[in-house]
Amino acid sequence: MARKASKNIAKARASVEARPYHLNEAVSLLQKVKYAKFDETVDLTLRLGVDTRHADQMVRGTVVLPHGLGKTKTVAVIATGDRQKEAQAAGADFVGGEELVEKIQKEGWTDFDALIATPDMMKSVGRLGKVLGPKGLMPNPKTGTVTLEVGAAVKEIKAGKIEFRADKTSLVHVPVGKLSFSGDKLVDNATTVIASIMRAKPAAAKGKYIKSATLSSTMGPGVPLDAAGQEAAHK
Repeated sequence: MARKASKNIAKARASVEARPYHLNEAVSLLQKVKYAKFDETVDLTLRLGVDTRHADQMVRGTVVLPHGLGKTKTVAVIATGDRQKEAQAAGADFVGGEELVEKIQKEGWTDFDALIATPDMMKSVGRLGKVLGPKGLMPNPKTGTVTLEVGAAVKEIKAGKIEFRADKTSLVHVPVGKLSFSGDKLVDNATTVIASIMRAKPAAAKGKYIKSATLSSTMGPGVPLDAAGQEAAHK
């Protein structure tokens, strides 16, 4: 079984030519060489010309994918009073106050993809850094997950709002949909992400901002994108 899998991987990788691809070409190639029996996630990876050790070169933000991610995210909300009702009405999966904070703190419970908190609850939520921080689940005002507008925040995340952030090696990894999506939808989602990352360019960043870009699927090869693919949306 392992040998068959490695053969499939080798075959898929061999089909990628040593040249940069247009975004729509890259999508077509990934769909053509698919061999996994599940619906793979398509990821966009950008290498940026920034040094994230410096606060003024940090790249971070959120973007709503026009065609979603192909799966609905599980959203938890920590709030009080009417904000809890608002969150429930908007479709939040888990809603609570101090008891939810305790559940996360004592049980290490993180059965959700996103956590929204109201500003008044952040004193309690702040204690959850050790549990939520490593998983990238800590609510943050910059990403719209610390807000009084909990209903709107829940709906945006359910509709396909995702967060992007440059890591220590200046790479940004962002899912842009499922391999079963039509090519147009994947290109549209990827272009929207690239545009958002371009808009998030720090003033302190010097030289070439997007150094390289790659499109890949969960089990598939990485396909290098050309400059037009990298900056398709920066017009």
